[in-house]
Amino acid sequence: MEALRLFGAIVALIGSLFLFLGALGILRMPDLYNRMQTGTKSTTLGSILTLLGIGLYHTDWFLQTFILVAFLVTTNPLSSHALARAAHFAGIPLTKKTVRDRLAEDEALEAEKAEEEADND
Repeated sequence: MEALRLFGAIVALIGSLFLFLGALGILRMPDLYNRMQTGTKSTTLGSILTLLGIGLYHTDWFLQTFILVAFLVTTNPLSSHALARAAHFAGIPLTKKTVRDRLAEDEALEAEKAEEEADND
């Protein structure tokens, strides 16, 4: 039982380290999209590890922490994707360090095709 508690504490500590590194990455990234990606990936993994560590430390809470982990795995990436698309549609630019904006290129091609179809009708 003590070994399981020690393992749970170590897993929770590793999760806390990922949360710290995610916060550091948010400060260091050049634009909104990179910050969002860094924050989402590291906070998802950090939260999962922290919750699982707590669940292992307190075995009575394992089922509740597992349900929270399932919720986080589902909602964090989806909400981050929705926020990034909303920021793109709002016109928030990428930094000059980013090579290509493929979503904008695809949207421009779709707009050209729609114009050609409207002209042909």
